[in-house]
Amino acid sequence: MKPEARRLVDRLWNYCNVLRDDGVSSLEYLEQLSFLVFLKMAAEKDVADKGLSKEKQRPVLPDTEEWQGRGWPELLELSGDKLEEAYTQLLTDLGKQDEGHESTLGLIFHRARNRIQNAANLRRLIVDLIENEDWLESSKDIKGDAYEALIARSAEDTKAGAGQYFTPRVLIESIVRCMRPTPEDTITDPACGTGGFLLATHGYIVDTYGEEMSVEESARFDEGAIWGTELVPATARLAAMNLLLHGIGRPDGKPLIDVEDALAKAPSKRASVVLANPPFGKKSSIVITHGDGTVSREDMSYHRKDFWETTTNKQFNFVQHIASLLTDSGRAAVILPDNVLFEGGRGTNIRRELLKRFNLHTMLRLPAGIFYAGGVKANVLFFDAAPPRRSEDEPPHTQQLWVYDLRTGNRFTLKQNPLLPGHLEDFEKQVFGVGECGEIGDAVARRKPGGRLQVFDGAELAATKDVNLDIGLIEPDSEEAVKAKSLSELTLALSADLRGALLELEHLAADLEVELPPLLREES
Repeated sequence: MKPEARRLVDRLWNYCNVLRDDGVSSLEYLEQLSFLVFLKMAAEKDVADKGLSKEKQRPVLPDTEEWQGRGWPELLELSGDKLEEAYTQLLTDLGKQDEGHESTLGLIFHRARNRIQNAANLRRLIVDLIENEDWLESSKDIKGDAYEALIARSAEDTKAGAGQYFTPRVLIESIVRCMRPTPEDTITDPACGTGGFLLATHGYIVDTYGEEMSVEESARFDEGAIWGTELVPATARLAAMNLLLHGIGRPDGKPLIDVEDALAKAPSKRASVVLANPPFGKKSSIVITHGDGTVSREDMSYHRKDFWETTTNKQFNFVQHIASLLTDSGRAAVILPDNVLFEGGRGTNIRRELLKRFNLHTMLRLPAGIFYAGGVKANVLFFDAAPPRRSEDEPPHTQQLWVYDLRTGNRFTLKQNPLLPGHLEDFEKQVFGVGECGEIGDAVARRKPGGRLQVFDGAELAATKDVNLDIGLIEPDSEEAVKAKSLSELTLALSADLRGALLELEHLAADLEVELPPLLREES
């Protein structure tokens, strides 16, 4: 990170520490920061547009008489109770401007609320910090990297559940290098969180093809060639702001993040590259408010004609959804926990269909200790679209499944011994030819089993009774470790469900304008 970006991160994080004493969590602080930075960028754009003709000016905030002087200029002039009242009213009014999320403004301010009740701290944040930075025109390496670094720090706030939206940047960048996205690709993440995969993919394309890209090729990413889907509105706000600060999309343009349940319906558009780390936890559920005022959760099954199996298991539903997102020549990489590899019932058939209908060519077995959900063991599955099978007698499209074991002998922690780029170099070169082969196909043809890399016959795997893909480890788990793993997975699944229930309850309370008890808010 550049020194200027690090300076900005330190300043921004110091304000987070100040606001934490007022009961503002790190995620809530990032949300408020997003509102204020957006308003500052809108004001900067208005100043930059003054030299243009009226027809070419594109104001971000409403361009009506009653909105004259509102926004950032209004906040700069006020202090005390008047500032708090004006800011609260401004968020409310902006949230009503575009409730259909037709613009990035509508997405960011939908149901926005003021969480900063200390007017003095609010003024310090506005005047001393945000006003003194140039957010619209400054380098994305500074403002974008600083904002993402704040997201990474907030992920350490496990009390607020922030870690569930964050995938280690080192792993994301490694996956993107293996996928080799190009300017011609369309890219999506159906569980985008704060946008890490989208940013890394766009950054890779710009760094690799920047000088060769035409204006039209660059512009298509602002117009929807790259997009994400996020279920939680507050997290979607962070993703949209993250993209903007990295120079992707426009404040007055179409939002690049869809706020919806990605699993609820078949995709309306498809992508040639799909990258995702769906949230850990098996169950999908909805919150139900009963006539007596009680609230309960109900497990959800998604009845979709394009799904191979109907199940309440969220992970298996994401596998099927990602498969449905791919274009005819599309390719995907998805991070999934171990249970997806061996869980029986409908999971068996989903794995079998994945092997038959797609080319599941690579699996990376990841060690524990790299995610904020402690103890989770996960894998990266790489698979490509293939032509429709003509009959059940036709061999599976997965001819060979190559499995690289990064787990055996590696023990990582988030702080003392974190996952570093060097830990993934051998996998990238040996399996995908990163830095050595121009095309993925060439790298696959050169693969040789040995060391941590093993190869398995796809037809044999698909023909087994349980289609167990818990394979390829140099040192398979012992019986005692399997028992401990099962208990750990059960505990983690329960923890994820409880945290999800609390988050859903918070969103429901916000919708009903019900103030939750302070203790419940802090523990969620």
